[in-house]
Amino acid sequence: LHELSADFVVLGEGYQAMEEIISFAKGKIEKNKISSVAYFDNDKFVKNEINELEQKGIIKAYQAIINEEMLDQSLVTTVIEVKVIPEHEGGFDRIAQRISKYSEVESLFLMSGTFDLLVFIKGKTMHEAAKFVSEKLATMSGVTSTATHFMMKSYKLNGIEMYSGDKDERLKISP
Repeated sequence: LHELSADFVVLGEGYQAMEEIISFAKGKIEKNKISSVAYFDNDKFVKNEINELEQKGIIKAYQAIINEEMLDQSLVTTVIEVKVIPEHEGGFDRIAQRISKYSEVESLFLMSGTFDLLVFIKGKTMHEAAKFVSEKLATMSGVTSTATHFMMKSYKLNGIEMYSGDKDERLKISP
């Protein structure tokens, strides 16, 4: 770390630099944890850089990470593996776009491996999620099969530990 003055810090290059700028702006990391190479004026530069990333569509949204177990009414998170027949000219994109239009769909990913798409939905009950799969998703043209999984508990979400407690329960390793 090289500090030029109280108002300037030297940052890393590329994606790491952007990640560090955003983390610094959000107060997630301190100045002394930032790596080296590009200069910025803390307040003004960070705000301008984030604004530019928003305008370019690189930063799409800001979301709160909620520990749903602490709410009175938590939602059921359902993960669905979907096998599809790729379309002649649209490949996986067209069917993925059709699936993404459903309001129940939180996230949708093209995958490698034994299935093609991974869909995350949230609902009030497992019955509601099952109804979405059986009535909307599985009946879509091009969908050949689905496998549905219900999330039981979140331990870590988007890099944030969701459980409480300070106790490290990992086994100690000795030489």
